[in-house]
Amino acid sequence: MKIGKGVEWAAHSCALLALLPANAALALEALADFIGVPSPYLAKQMQLLSKAGIVKAKRGVAGGYKLARLPETISLWDITGAIDGTTPSFRCTEIRQKGSCGASSDEVLTACKIAASFKHAEDKFRQELNNVKLPELVAGIAQDVSDQRKSRIKTWIEQNAAFST
Repeated sequence: MKIGKGVEWAAHSCALLALLPANAALALEALADFIGVPSPYLAKQMQLLSKAGIVKAKRGVAGGYKLARLPETISLWDITGAIDGTTPSFRCTEIRQKGSCGASSDEVLTACKIAASFKHAEDKFRQELNNVKLPELVAGIAQDVSDQRKSRIKTWIEQNAAFST
C-alpha cells in the first residue's frame, strides 16, 4: 500500500488549520509557505479536502481555508481517503480460476485466502487511521515541538491568518 505525499501535505495542512480560531482562515499561499510545498500542488489537495467536506474555502479579504467540521470529527482516514481515494488497494482478479489448473466456478465458493487476507489487513489499516482524530495528531505534533518553535508558529498564525468579524 502506497500513501501519496499529498496525504502528508493534507494532514499537515489540516493540523495547522486546527490551530486557528473559529473566525480565522489561511490563504493557500500561506499554507503552502508554512509546510514548504508549491501552492499549485497543494491547491489540488485542498480542493480534494474541500470536496470531501473536511475544509471549506472562503473568498474575500478574510478568505482562505478553514476546517469545515470540528477537529474531533476529522480522522486521519478521512484525510487519507479524501486525497488517495477509498478504493481498496488490493483487487482480486480471481486468478485461481485462470491458467492450466484453474478452478471451476463451482469450486470457488468462498473468497480466496489471499484476497481475504489483504482485505482483513486493509480493514485494520483503515480502522487504525479512523481512530486517529485531528486533535490527537495536533497534540502529538506539539509534543515534539520546542516552546520556541511553538511561539514562532503562534506569531506566524497571527501574522498570516485572515480574521472575519
